[in-house]
Amino acid sequence: MTEQEWIVIGKVVAAQGLKGEIRVNPSTDFPERFEVAGQRWLRMPNQSPESVELERGRRVPGKNIFVVKFEHVVDRNHAETLRGAEILVRAGDRPELEEGEYHVSDLIGLNVLDVDTKEKLGIVSDIYSAGQDLLEVTDANKQKHLVPFVKEIVPVVDLVEQQLEVNAPPGLFGEAPQS
Repeated sequence: MTEQEWIVIGKVVAAQGLKGEIRVNPSTDFPERFEVAGQRWLRMPNQSPESVELERGRRVPGKNIFVVKFEHVVDRNHAETLRGAEILVRAGDRPELEEGEYHVSDLIGLNVLDVDTKEKLGIVSDIYSAGQDLLEVTDANKQKHLVPFVKEIVPVVDLVEQQLEVNAPPGLFGEAPQS
């Protein structure tokens, strides 16, 4: 399968306990991906994905971490070998979204234009969750800018044209005008 056929939903960060559970740092807004049993895939660095069966999972209270148990992982030693593995689902298994909601993987790589001038400001290079989502936009000079992903600042997201438009407050993409 090609890279575009997979969605990374999390990364194994540590073993949990003695019975093969693992701690996962999620990269999805859909907690059911770690709470509902079923098929997932694990991909170790520089290897092909391997099918695994998720038995169960739960969110750690107060943290953005899940503890999950895969069927074939029976002890801590085996769980430790999975540190750094990505947890994947097939791209076709993406949940349906409401209007105005987007999958993170659809936003990475979009061109970022000024809403008024249509000047290219950069490319979406990453997304962070910090109370609200922040788009990391890398400009032509490799400078990184964090843009709040709210309708007032990002009024247009056009996945067909592979771009979004930003109504940037003064100073967001450079020096603020002198008054």
